[in-house]
Amino acid sequence: MAQAFVGTWKLVDSTNFDDYMKSLGVDFATRQVGNLTKPTTIIEMNSERVTIKTQSTFKNTEINFKLGVEFDELTADGRRVKSIVTLDDGKLVHKQRWDGQETTLVRELINGKLILTLTHGSVVCTRTYEREA
Repeated sequence: MAQAFVGTWKLVDSTNFDDYMKSLGVDFATRQVGNLTKPTTIIEMNSERVTIKTQSTFKNTEINFKLGVEFDELTADGRRVKSIVTLDDGKLVHKQRWDGQETTLVRELINGKLILTLTHGSVVCTRTYEREA
């Protein structure tokens, strides 16, 4: 049920994010800023379309897509990727592909928190968000 993800979510905890960005090839200066940033994620649904906005003091991004339909995405770190987001076993599974590489971003709800698990190769990062009142 993708509707359960709708809301405003504030980052409260992050594990291994620097290693994840390093694995993606993000430069040192951008990683430094990325590690200090505590983004807010806003998830909206309008009939069949989902919008995910990420807002921070560093950069704001927005993607708008239909579940299961591939789309072009420009990531916050400047990668141009082919993305597809599916609802799989109650989780929003977001796959990004570029230059023969792939990263997976899995959003799931656990105990009222939004858990974002980022995987690139053998590197796994976990970011925890709490719903804003």
